[in-house]
Amino acid sequence: MADMREFNEKLIEEFRANDGKVSGSFANAPLILITHTGAKTGTKRTSPLVYTRDDDRIVLIASKGGAPTHPHWYLNMTANPQVTVELPGETFEARVTEATGEERDRLYEAQAAQMPNFADYANATDRKIPVLVLDRI
Repeated sequence: MADMREFNEKLIEEFRANDGKVSGSFANAPLILITHTGAKTGTKRTSPLVYTRDDDRIVLIASKGGAPTHPHWYLNMTANPQVTVELPGETFEARVTEATGEERDRLYEAQAAQMPNFADYANATDRKIPVLVLDRI
């Protein structure tokens, strides 16, 4: 856990220092920073995440690499749905909603088409991986 926290902190620092450009395993990934409020602690936390777009909306997949549990950022965003979004050259507030039914499936499939590892994540777990949509407010 400490290694992942350190990895994320360095990735966030690099993203902010280089207008969204990062090196390493996320060098060519569509990366975004989301600052969210802890569901239990109320502490502000920033998570670097890959994303896709659906028109003007930002789409996040709570895959946790196919793990059997949801990522903490997902739990935080569903408990406290107002977040701060950082993209290269812009920062704004957004409202988080969870996609369901056909919309959820369409958005998940769209991301998996762009990043095939998301299809692998769905096959690696018994849980239905949540899809979050962020709308600028």
